[in-house]
Amino acid sequence: MSKSSVRRDALGPVRRVVVKVGTNAVCTAGGPNPGAIRKLAQQIAALRARGVKVALVASGAIGTGMGELGLAKRPRTMPKLQAVAAIGQGQLMRAFRDVFAEVKLPVAQLLLTRDDFEDRTRYLNIRNTLAALDELGALPIINENDTVAVEEIRFGENDVLAALVCNLIPAQLLVLLTSVDGVLGEAGVLDVVERVDAGVMSLVRNERSSMGSGGMGTKLAAAALVTRAGEAAVIANAAEPGVLERILAGETVGTLFVPARRKMSSRRRWIGQASRTAGKVYVDAGAARALRQRGKSLLPSGVTAVAGSFAKGDTVAVIDPDGMEIARGLTNYAADQVEKIMGLKTEQIAQALGDKPYDEVIHRNNMTLV
Repeated sequence: MSKSSVRRDALGPVRRVVVKVGTNAVCTAGGPNPGAIRKLAQQIAALRARGVKVALVASGAIGTGMGELGLAKRPRTMPKLQAVAAIGQGQLMRAFRDVFAEVKLPVAQLLLTRDDFEDRTRYLNIRNTLAALDELGALPIINENDTVAVEEIRFGENDVLAALVCNLIPAQLLVLLTSVDGVLGEAGVLDVVERVDAGVMSLVRNERSSMGSGGMGTKLAAAALVTRAGEAAVIANAAEPGVLERILAGETVGTLFVPARRKMSSRRRWIGQASRTAGKVYVDAGAARALRQRGKSLLPSGVTAVAGSFAKGDTVAVIDPDGMEIARGLTNYAADQVEKIMGLKTEQIAQALGDKPYDEVIHRNNMTLV
């Protein structure tokens, strides 16, 4: 199959897209860049006119705050980073509101943290809010809440936030707009990436912009989250003329990450990608093979050790004999109970615990391979 066919197959069905713009794509050293935001607004309005629904994840609160305060360099201490973000967030949204009003598109602000995705109820509330905004014809503009989200400021989690939003909605495409043309390989920018593996990750250079907090590593991590769930991703240059419309037209713009053939259900996406792990369950080689190759449930007989203090219903990581995380799932038993029944056959559970509410430590319907 030709690369153009791959793009057509991956991007042709797209009717919902999450677009993430980095700080340097919408800000200059002096603050928000109305010209860049205007080009983005015009493209988003054009997509919506064609029936493509869009959600926007926008960095730039810290960059805008730096401009307001006349700071030439990004602060290093966490309290100052959070304070600068607090100063910049309102100014950034005002710039978006004013420019998007020119294309008659109302905007709505959602400030989120990783905790909002890890809690199942809050996770579903976000999805309901996004659906309601869609019904009202408003464009959601989403940003990590920099004033409280310590890890986002330190690691550039807005890329991963965009991936989580893409998998939450769900959208068929994540577009990460940045200041480079795509993923740079030995012979130039990669056109198509079939899978985000160690070879692709080795192309990452430890560089980041003066105002931004992320880099290509976080963008590849975001692409991996989306493609494993069965959706496509593209990393492209925000300055490329008509970049969004050209991507959806199947043109060779940026680097396309091909989606997995099978889509994850919404529940499996939350279990495997958004929920917080409360502990670990270690398994033997036979159990690891049964999970990976045959999609089986995890039985007590395959468990070799337990780490952490978790309760029934918590998300736990499943670790193979090589120390690799191979799955995540909702446990049927608390940590102390798993310790009592690990290595036992199913019919021995009642004797060890006094009763047997479940045959499995983790049922396959509540598990996602990673």
